[in-house]
Amino acid sequence: MSLDEDTRWLEWVTKQFGNIAGDDKEIDLDEFKTALKVKESFFAERFFELFDSDGSRSISLDELLKALNLLIHGSKTDKLRFLFQVYDVDGHTARLPFKDISLIHLSNPDSTGSGSIDPDELRTVLKSCLRESAISLPEEKLDDLTLALFESADKDNSGSITFEELKAELETFPEVMENLTIRFDLRDLFNNPRNTPRYLTRAYWQNNSRKLLFLCFYCLINVLLFIMAMLQHAPGGIWLMLAKGCGTCLDLNCTFIMVLMLRRCLTWLRATWVVRVLPLDQNILLHHIVGYAILIFTIGHTMAHVMNFGRLIQMDGRYHMWEYLLTTRPGIGWIYGTASITGVVLQVLICLMVVCSSTFVRRSGHFEVFYWTHLSYVWVWILLIVHCANFWKWFVVPGIVFIVEKLVGIAVSRMSGQYIIEVNLLPSKVTHLVIKRPPFFHFKPGDFIYINIPVIAKYEWHPFTISSAPEQQDIMWLHVRSMGQWTNRLYEYFQSESQTTSTKRLTASLRNRHHQTQTLITAKLSENHRFCNIKCYVDGPYGTPTRQIFASEHAVLIGAGIGITPFASILQSIIYRMRKQNCPNCSYSWCATIKDSEMNLRKVDFIWINRDQKSFEWFVSLLTKLEMDQADEEPEGRFLEMHMYMTSALSKNDMKAIGLQMALDLLAKKEKRDSITGLRTRTQPGRPEWRKVFQKVSEEKKGKVHVFYCGSPALAKVIKAHCEQFGFSFYKENF
Repeated sequence: MSLDEDTRWLEWVTKQFGNIAGDDKEIDLDEFKTALKVKESFFAERFFELFDSDGSRSISLDELLKALNLLIHGSKTDKLRFLFQVYDVDGHTARLPFKDISLIHLSNPDSTGSGSIDPDELRTVLKSCLRESAISLPEEKLDDLTLALFESADKDNSGSITFEELKAELETFPEVMENLTIRFDLRDLFNNPRNTPRYLTRAYWQNNSRKLLFLCFYCLINVLLFIMAMLQHAPGGIWLMLAKGCGTCLDLNCTFIMVLMLRRCLTWLRATWVVRVLPLDQNILLHHIVGYAILIFTIGHTMAHVMNFGRLIQMDGRYHMWEYLLTTRPGIGWIYGTASITGVVLQVLICLMVVCSSTFVRRSGHFEVFYWTHLSYVWVWILLIVHCANFWKWFVVPGIVFIVEKLVGIAVSRMSGQYIIEVNLLPSKVTHLVIKRPPFFHFKPGDFIYINIPVIAKYEWHPFTISSAPEQQDIMWLHVRSMGQWTNRLYEYFQSESQTTSTKRLTASLRNRHHQTQTLITAKLSENHRFCNIKCYVDGPYGTPTRQIFASEHAVLIGAGIGITPFASILQSIIYRMRKQNCPNCSYSWCATIKDSEMNLRKVDFIWINRDQKSFEWFVSLLTKLEMDQADEEPEGRFLEMHMYMTSALSKNDMKAIGLQMALDLLAKKEKRDSITGLRTRTQPGRPEWRKVFQKVSEEKKGKVHVFYCGSPALAKVIKAHCEQFGFSFYKENF
């Protein structure tokens, strides 16, 4: 923040202080913990003691503002001295007068420590840092971290760290010294206003030209059809004109939305020149847009007809409104006067489909509601043929293609009934399925399939990205995060199977201990890892935007949480394409790129963002193998560069985590391995600073940059906005 923004923020804190403090105009320890949003009470208590300058066990507004002014406007030395006092927890010295804020005599004198930090104090602080950052490490590793930081900081080997020694150690971490802060949740509420809306920037229009041109063409077609239909029915009055205009647009859109569902055709078109002209990778977005257009035109069509019926009632009065809407007596429609009745049913079905396909329904664990209501599209098309005399002319060609594609999908999935042969239950309720792959099943990295598992739900099909590489001939992987009813049932089914199997084996062991031992070897590898033989059906594969990755020059892969699955397939494929070759006459080895007409990649940056430590366990063996394959390469010349981020961990410039992050850095350099994941790549705390990340990518000049993302939609918007600023192409996975 700038100086002006800091000043305004402090003024805002002053106004809000009364709401936090209450009638006594002071903040006690519990209120302070709530404002500070800390997980570990150690830091709340230490900060509270240091802020409470008069030792009254409460903080006044004056005390709070003095502390915040120091931590915001104070010098680096002031902030470091405050940090030193936080770490110096033992003993008490004589009272020191609170004279000058610049001298950091900020704290309660009775809370001042011994003037040096010993190893036990440092270990206590680091242990609290680990809890604050939600990192779990063995006690032995905590000892290693403590010794690494202590030995580095204790320059004179005196057995304790003085303020000057801590300051000298911190100065070796310039990124920490640059912005040393104590993070209050209140500060996050002060947001910088955006100067220019993203959609009005030149970069946005340049990077989305194909999509925007197509949308303009789509809107133009709708406008032309609407005007032509209105002119043709001008003698019928304005309401009939509007009804027919909306009806003709519905003919187009109810057919076009079906074209966007032709997954096999779209997958085939992605391999042709058409992908450079049409926004095929935006088919999901276009499907949403056309769906909302259908809802708007449906409501407009219905309301215009209701108004026209009102006009007809006033003119002749032969029928009532309910007869026009709910009976065939007026004879409206080309098949036995059923236009009104079918229209009412269509209105209900379309509104139901749109409401149940909203993000709230799909992302809140009710995917089945979306799934089953969306299947009513079959009835919508049948009713449209009955309702409108001209709809069949629009429907016939794409309808035949759609039916053929569906029949092919059903035939292939049923003919190639497959089996889940291995299951591994991973942290954060992720189910790793290993499926036996038929010889004729061919896919590309990042493709997805629809899977049906009858023992979970007989008629439900759900889409998941294939997380294994195409080069693995015998099997394919799926990683399924438990986020809804079906995915939770899947996890619970295999969890209960493991528990049931264990119980049965215990009973069997009483009868035949030898037979039970053999069963253990063949059926169960560990508590959450077992072999099985469960029938499933697969429809696919279907292409995604990531099919273009090997045609890119510099690819940036960004996965958030389980969003790594398409990139797991891609990274494994890279392993196969960058095989290590060994000279038969000596020990020399090198990586040779397999000659591939599709392979234009010169550099890959892989960024994986996880909320917690356990989520990294999903693919740690794969990432370890990737690192081993590049172990002999210099960092500057590596084809693949990995970046790990853990969002629950506090950033390096946060006082509540600075010691831990320094210790992790020092131990990682010493052991050449990250303490959190076990990888060579150091796990970074907090969230990526996207401007710095993309600035570094831009400066490497490895060719045109394509950014591929899979994860939460909210983060996708942030990343896309930064891509537009740097002129990078952005592709978002939807599965």
